[in-house]
Amino acid sequence: MEEKRIVKLGIIGQGRSGRDIHGQLLAQMTEHYRIVAIADSIPERQELAKQEYGCNVYSGWKEMVEQEELDLVVNASPSHLHFEITLELLNRGVNVLCEKPLAKTPEEVDELIAASQKSGAVLAVFQNSRFQPAFMQIRKVIESGVLGRIVQIDFTNNNFARRWDWQTLQSNNGGNLMNTGPHPVDQALQFFGNDAMPEITCIMDRANTFGDAEDYVKLLMRGPGRPTIDLEISSCSAYPRDTFIVQGTRGGLHGSMQKLEWKYFKEEEAPRQQLVTQPLVTAEGRPAYCSETLNWHTGEWTMDLPGGRNLMDYMTEQLYLMLHRHLVNGAPLEVTPQQVRQQMMVMEECRRQNPQVYEA
Repeated sequence: MEEKRIVKLGIIGQGRSGRDIHGQLLAQMTEHYRIVAIADSIPERQELAKQEYGCNVYSGWKEMVEQEELDLVVNASPSHLHFEITLELLNRGVNVLCEKPLAKTPEEVDELIAASQKSGAVLAVFQNSRFQPAFMQIRKVIESGVLGRIVQIDFTNNNFARRWDWQTLQSNNGGNLMNTGPHPVDQALQFFGNDAMPEITCIMDRANTFGDAEDYVKLLMRGPGRPTIDLEISSCSAYPRDTFIVQGTRGGLHGSMQKLEWKYFKEEEAPRQQLVTQPLVTAEGRPAYCSETLNWHTGEWTMDLPGGRNLMDYMTEQLYLMLHRHLVNGAPLEVTPQQVRQQMMVMEECRRQNPQVYEA
């Protein structure tokens, strides 16, 4: 029987992530979590946390951990601090959910995994896009087999935007690859497979950013017997296209996070054809092209979240419910540090291939 114990947690940071994503949602999940403490160096944020959560507040995370009895710490500190803070928490035996990016290199992830295994503390990563309804629906369609063998999958996270905040700096682990990239790269690797490292081709550029990190990423992943992944994260696309496109041997799929459409034919209904090595001609002897009529079957899906929920809140809630099952009942982590390590390997190779950006 599933235990209903409430997990007591503390949050490090009350910025856009710590407050707007984690805190505001967790404050509503009262059957599963209770925010007992917040650590933030800004007094105004401390005071707001008192008002919003009725919790204890601290100016530093170390004091919070030492003073409170916590089942979990959410590390929503700035990106470049994720690794060092998470490592120290794990060494102290504290369960951690770390915001993305978890680290910058595979070696750093290895250190975190080793620390988790040594202390017995849980290491979880906030990759909530694994629970994106559109992504989950695409998996269902692909796994049903109706599209045949999957040849290529496109992931597009494009818009036109100029940015000038701290997340545009390499020193802060900023840029589109480290900031936005963990979500589509994580999804892409689920389709490619976590059992092998893909061959990588990556082009990065600085287009509209005011910092020194990239804001254009073109990433191709491929491997024998695997679908080719075409992933694009661009801040200079004035005409964004479909977020998802799937090409298969019997059909395809396209759409956005809100709506998907797919079509496919059935082999048993298709006209029988065979290879013809001579020029094709009509019955009248005139030149002809290959032509046939396929009976297309179609499907569609529209996102319909319970109670008109916000998409980010829904994905975040699903991740926290999964984490609660893991912490309280020992259910498996559905997003593992080992999977995130593969993600870091991909990103490291992307940086290696773009010295004009990362050695500038």
